[in-house]
Amino acid sequence: MAAAATVRGKTGWRAGAVGEYLSEFLGTFVLIMFGDGVVAMAVAGLNQSGRAATPSTIFLASGDWLLIVFGWFFAVTLAVYVAGGVSGAHINPAVTIALAARRGFPWPKVPGYIVAQVAGAFVAAVVVYFVFQAAIDSYESVNKITDRGSPDALATYSIFATFPAPYFHNIWGPLLSEIVGAALLVGVLLGIIDELGTPVRANLAPFIVGLLVGGIGASFGANSGYAINPARDFGPRLFADIAGYGKNALPGDYANVSGYFWVPIVGPIVGGLLGAIIYDFFIHQTYIALGKKPSPTLEEMGVTVEDLTGYIAQGGESPRPGQEDLGEPPAERRT
Repeated sequence: MAAAATVRGKTGWRAGAVGEYLSEFLGTFVLIMFGDGVVAMAVAGLNQSGRAATPSTIFLASGDWLLIVFGWFFAVTLAVYVAGGVSGAHINPAVTIALAARRGFPWPKVPGYIVAQVAGAFVAAVVVYFVFQAAIDSYESVNKITDRGSPDALATYSIFATFPAPYFHNIWGPLLSEIVGAALLVGVLLGIIDELGTPVRANLAPFIVGLLVGGIGASFGANSGYAINPARDFGPRLFADIAGYGKNALPGDYANVSGYFWVPIVGPIVGGLLGAIIYDFFIHQTYIALGKKPSPTLEEMGVTVEDLTGYIAQGGESPRPGQEDLGEPPAERRT
């Protein structure tokens, strides 16, 4: 098998900010494809394909909510794997803004990242709609839904964007839920990637971030649909408005709350900043006060995976910083 060509240095227009924007676009596209896709399955795909108790059955039990939680776990994990190597896979304006405010991410790149994220979410919503259009139309026909702007259409509208639970009677409950959810997201995320602490190694960070989002959905999701990501909500919301969902999409008028569309935008941004501040105050600044230094990676220690594998296979022990000649085990281990 021929060896892959080695790319040296930065070349071409993709090597700058534009390449990062493309990465954020595709990462967010993947996020929404799997995330909105699993909601479409739960709302219309399963019941209209004969895989539910009745053609109008949705959320018959808690397991249906777990289907969505697991779907978003997969969505986030796969999206971060796709985009992480180029742009860091923010795939969320709240994360981008928090990193700019607290971790030195360049502010001039923030608008481009956000535009790319919203655009990726919008395009993915379009694709999901046409993939599930027959199921959506069938669900609306079975349930005699003729006006997508009516409260009766909230089920299929929820494929694309979020809305507050009916037990709220003003904006503050769902706003608080979005703030808390996003604070957990960004605060724990900073803990996951903090090089002064116990950062995830072996390329497992996307998996752990997916678990984080799944945990937020399982614990807080019912209040507001756990958008916790302005692009995840606003991009598909824009498409939902075009697709005929009217006031359900924009401005987000529901029986219990009106003008809701701004809540999944402002709440996550505020929550993300709050989560970053809390994490830094309690943990990151304490690491700095303790004089903690980033733990070296194997690459920084001059150890390759091939060296490590061969060394262990020969009966040696894991290499230590500065250890020489990894290819041969210690004398006392030789036979």
